[in-house]
Amino acid sequence: MRKINLILFLGVLFNCSLVHAQVSTDLWVVDTEGKGGQIKLLSNTAKPLTNRPEYDNQPSFINDSELIFSAADEKGNHDLILYSFRTNRFTNITQSPDRSEYSPSLTECGSYFSAIVVEPDGTQRLWLYPVTGEAPELLYEDILPVGYYDWYDGKAALFVLGEPNSLVYIRGKGIVDTLDTDIGRTVKKRPNTSEISYLDRKKSIETDQGKAFAIASFNLKTGERKDYGFAVPGSQDFIWIDKNHLLMAKGNEVVIKNIQKNNWQSLGKIESSSHQGITRMAYSPDLNKLILVLNRIQIQKNEP
Repeated sequence: MRKINLILFLGVLFNCSLVHAQVSTDLWVVDTEGKGGQIKLLSNTAKPLTNRPEYDNQPSFINDSELIFSAADEKGNHDLILYSFRTNRFTNITQSPDRSEYSPSLTECGSYFSAIVVEPDGTQRLWLYPVTGEAPELLYEDILPVGYYDWYDGKAALFVLGEPNSLVYIRGKGIVDTLDTDIGRTVKKRPNTSEISYLDRKKSIETDQGKAFAIASFNLKTGERKDYGFAVPGSQDFIWIDKNHLLMAKGNEVVIKNIQKNNWQSLGKIESSSHQGITRMAYSPDLNKLILVLNRIQIQKNEP
C-alpha cells in the first residue's frame, strides 16, 4: 500500500482503543422542515434505517443523497457501508477482514473516503480510501492513536488519544500545531468558517442534570479562540446544521442552540420502546433528513 509522504512525529502517546465498551446501535432517520433556526423535527416520521444487534454508527452524508457509516459484522469487524436514499440500497465500500474502519467521511477534494483504521496490530491511524476503489493510503504515519477528526484546507484536525487527549492540526510536512488539550470526542469544522470546534473539558459548569462542558473553537487562520456556550450535560456529540446553529441530544430528545444564546431548545423526542439514548447525528439540508444513532435496549433473559 502506498503511503502519502508526510511523516510527522508527536512523541510517545498513551495507547487507547476505539473498540472497547461498544454497545449495540442502530441508525434512525427522521424528516425535517425548514432550515437553520427555523428547522422543525417531524418526530412522527422517525424510523430505523438499520435494525441489527451489531454496531451501526458514525454516520456522515457525503452528498445530497448518500450516507456513509461504520458497521460491524457478526465477528466484530467494522467496515464502511454506503446507503443511497435514491435506491434504498446498502453497499460495502470496504470488506477488510484484518482491520476495522471507523468515523468515515468524504475529504474536501472529494477524491477519498477517510476513516480511522484499527490496524491488525491495534494501531489507530487516519487512512484514505480512493473513491475509485484503489488501494487505501496511510496518512500521517507517526500520529497515533487517532480517535476522531475533521478537515480544513485539505488537512486534518485530529483528536489524538493520550493523557490528556489533544487536538492537533497538520499544517504541512513536519508542522503539527497543538490547538488544545483535554478535549471531548467531537471534532467538527464550523460551516463556512476557518474554525474547528470541539468540547473543552477544562471548562465546565455544574447543572441539575450534571456537568456541562464548554463548546469551543479554534480559528485556523487567525488563531482566535471562541466559546459557544455549554453542551448538554452528559452528552459528548454535537453537529452544526449551519454556521450559527448546533444540534445535540439528551436521551431521545433532539435540542438546538443558537450560538448567540445560552439555552438549548427542544425540537422533539423520538418515541421508541426498543431504542433509548441518541448519540451521534448527521444532517442533510438537501434531503431534509436527520440521521440519529440510538442505543438498542438490551433485554435481560432470565435463566431457567
